[in-house]
Amino acid sequence: MNAEPHKLTTADYPLADTQPGRITGKRGVKLEDISLEALMAGKVVMADLQITPKSLQNQAEIAADANRPTLALNFGRAAELVGVPQELIMSTYELLRPGRAKAKQELVERALLLRDEFGANAIADFILEAADIYEKRGLFTYRF
Repeated sequence: MNAEPHKLTTADYPLADTQPGRITGKRGVKLEDISLEALMAGKVVMADLQITPKSLQNQAEIAADANRPTLALNFGRAAELVGVPQELIMSTYELLRPGRAKAKQELVERALLLRDEFGANAIADFILEAADIYEKRGLFTYRF
């Protein structure tokens, strides 16, 4: 029988101090196992230092407990973006700037790509909401 994982609260912040074993890199190496010696021995690689969706979700739990719902939502969205290529993230950011997308369909297509290819549902919902607002406010006209 698996015990339910401990729900994180503000008492768990910062996780590096209170629960370092919960923090792992992309290969599963725990934060507490990362040292200069391990790096010099080749046991630690760049992927061990990169943030994971789980780490961001942990931060979202703590933010929610701290009554910071917007911050929690942003951590959750960030967790979805960990596996998205940087170029796609940056071009999406550019599309979201007012006047950059020429029509609502550009944002809708980007949202569907992020949802279908990367499982980024919260990000897709955010972009679809932005597309509706941009349409209502006439922000698809090239401005710059």
